[in-house]
Amino acid sequence: MIQKIANIVEEACKRETNYFGYSIWKHHIVNVVKYAKLLAKEINADLEIVEIASLLHDYASIIDYNLYEDHHIHSATEAEKILKQFNYSQEKIELVKQCIISHRGSKTKSKESKESICIADADGMSHFDSISSLLYLAFFSHKMNIDEANNWLLGKLERSWSKLSPEAKEIITDKYNACKLLLENKDCKND
Repeated sequence: MIQKIANIVEEACKRETNYFGYSIWKHHIVNVVKYAKLLAKEINADLEIVEIASLLHDYASIIDYNLYEDHHIHSATEAEKILKQFNYSQEKIELVKQCIISHRGSKTKSKESKESICIADADGMSHFDSISSLLYLAFFSHKMNIDEANNWLLGKLERSWSKLSPEAKEIITDKYNACKLLLENKDCKND
């Protein structure tokens, strides 16, 4: 079932109507799944729930960019539709939906389970693995200039970092520091 869900999401990412392009699969979804599973093992969360929610957390904005602003809500609805096709239990569907609804760093919502912490953390952590794809999004999709893109990305990374659990911060600290070093426009000191 999980592989079939992955196929559904990846196929949606390949569509020309996907605002983010296929790179959202390669440079975001795959990384979210990787970090979510890593965190689930570390904090003893339900691995199946975490993997399904990580695959579907951005699904609505992939199939229709007009849903982006509230994609956490719409993605939960889409997840339920997909999971019902697999006769997934309603109890587990509700857990997946709760993870998806609370995943966004920019929309503060309490994380009610270990699984939802994994998804929110993994979503934020993935940003530190995909700097080039985020810059691509800023330049080509959002039509930002260099300064706007740099400031937008720094803000996004800071928001992501500030929402991470201590476990997630421990895993991603080196990448966070490297990203800040590259993006902060500080004057070089000559000794």
